[in-house]
Amino acid sequence: MKIAVQVYSVRDAIDDEKSLLKALEKIKEIGYDGVEFAGYFGASAETLKAKLDELGLVCVGGHIGLDDFKGDKLAETMEFQHKLGVKTIGVGGAPHRTMEECVKTGKVLGRAAQYGKEKYGIDTYYHNHTEEFKPLRNKRLPIDVIGSYCSLEIDTYWSFYAGIDNYKFLLDHMDNIVHIHLKDGTDGKPKALGEGTNDIKAVVRAAKAMEIEWLIVENDDPVPNGFEDIARSLKYLKSII
Repeated sequence: MKIAVQVYSVRDAIDDEKSLLKALEKIKEIGYDGVEFAGYFGASAETLKAKLDELGLVCVGGHIGLDDFKGDKLAETMEFQHKLGVKTIGVGGAPHRTMEECVKTGKVLGRAAQYGKEKYGIDTYYHNHTEEFKPLRNKRLPIDVIGSYCSLEIDTYWSFYAGIDNYKFLLDHMDNIVHIHLKDGTDGKPKALGEGTNDIKAVVRAAKAMEIEWLIVENDDPVPNGFEDIARSLKYLKSII
């Protein structure tokens, strides 16, 4: 089992291509095996891939906008991801407040998944927050509606905060989950792993049972800064794997 980090966690240190490349160096120095991007800051796929290869990092995916999967943008998006060498790409959230929104979001991602798989072998996923576990008027969960069209990346702090039993949910949905976000927190405020109330050990047990290849660390609100926060998370995670 390998460990990646969502680059959004160190966004305080990134504002352009140069600082993004420096951030990748620091991520490798801390000890991570891979990254999941949240924006490319103008860097080309070729530039990023060369830097990743130089450092020995793997790009496991990325969070991009739903519009990047629509119309003429879809081919451009998948070509970019293919050049990065990713096997999965997704969104960090999209409209899901009503059944109609869930279906529209799901259909966009479903078409992207079909196109990406057929042309490049790239899967497409949806990343949740808490609201995707609040029942719609027809009692269905948005995460289940959207997940009927595409793969899922489960953010296990937001699912936990929604009252979900992560261990059970992950195993029940294992055939459709491509990534797991490991995140901790208290009362809706994200924290470094091991510093909140989420049962991280249960999530790791589930991930092992699922034979998940990558665990992805993320913190939306790192303290005192992104790099120090993800270093603490990595240390804790390695102590329980």
